[in-house]
Amino acid sequence: MPEGHSVRRLARQFGDVFGGRRLDVSSPQGRFSAGAALLDGHTLLAAEAHGKHLFLHFDNALVLHVHLGLYGAWSFGGDSTFAGSSSIGAPRRVGEQETFADGNDDGAYAGPPAPVGAVRVRLAASNGWADLRGATTCEAITLAEADLVRARLGPDPLVNRRGDSGRFAANLHSRKAPVAALLMDQKIIAGVGNVYRAEVLFRRRLDPWLPGSNLADSEARKLWRDVVSVMNDGVADGRIITTTPRYWTGNGTAAKPAAEAAALKSGTFPARDNAHFVYKRDGLPCRVCRTTVLAAELVGRKLYWCPSCQA
Repeated sequence: MPEGHSVRRLARQFGDVFGGRRLDVSSPQGRFSAGAALLDGHTLLAAEAHGKHLFLHFDNALVLHVHLGLYGAWSFGGDSTFAGSSSIGAPRRVGEQETFADGNDDGAYAGPPAPVGAVRVRLAASNGWADLRGATTCEAITLAEADLVRARLGPDPLVNRRGDSGRFAANLHSRKAPVAALLMDQKIIAGVGNVYRAEVLFRRRLDPWLPGSNLADSEARKLWRDVVSVMNDGVADGRIITTTPRYWTGNGTAAKPAAEAAALKSGTFPARDNAHFVYKRDGLPCRVCRTTVLAAELVGRKLYWCPSCQA
C-alpha cells in the first residue's frame, strides 16, 4: 500500500499538471459513472493529501476522494508538462517509473490512449490524462463530507501543524496496544505504513511490543519528529530511504566519513537492499549490532525488528 509520502507526491503532481484546467471525467469501467458525471467538465482547483487519502477539489464544490488501498494505482501520460508524472500505486516499484501517452510520429501529444484494464476513473485535459485502477475508495463527495473524512484521521506528519506532536503523544498514551500496532492505526497517525513503522521504531530503538500507554511523552514526541523527518525525505526522494550512506557499502560495513560526505553531497541513492535498517531483512544481521533481524505478524502485516537494539 502506498504510504503517505507517495500520496503527497500524487497531490503535488495533480496540482502541477491539472491545476486550473477543465477536466473530462469518465469511468471506462463503469463503476464510477454517476460520480464521474458530477465532476465532468469542471475545473480542478486544488489537490491535497491527508495521510493515505487524496482529495481533488473541483469548482462545483465537489471533491474526488481516493484511497488506493493495497491494489490501487494511478498512471499518467501527456505532453512535456507531464515530465515529472509517474505511475504510483500497486504493484510497488523501485523508484517511480515515467509513463507517457503515445503521441504522433513527431512526438506531439495526440490525446489519451484507449483505456487498458479496469479503469475506474479517467481524468483528461488538453495536456494529458490520469487513469485510476483498483482503488479501495473512489467517490465524489461534498466539502463537508471531505472534512468528516479528515476528522476521523490522526495528525499527518507531512502537514505537521502546531500541536500535532502533542496530539500524537496523547493518542499513543490513550491506548494499551503495542506501539507498532498503533503506528498503523490511521486514527492515531495518518500516512504511516508498514515500511515507515518498522524503520522509525528501529531508528528510535523502541521495542515494537511496548504498549503505547507506557511510552514516555518525551519519547513519543521524538518518535513524531523522526516520522516527520523520514516522510519528508520520502516526498523529496520518491523513495523510502531510512539509512545513512555509512550503511550503503554492503553487508552493513560502515563507509569512511569522507565517502559518506561525498554520497550525501551528490544526492546518491542507495541500492534497494541498503535503503532500510530492518524492513524485509528478517534472517539477516542487524546493520548496527549484527543480531539476526526478526519478523512477526501484527495487525495483518509483517513487522520487522532487531531484538537487541530494540529491547
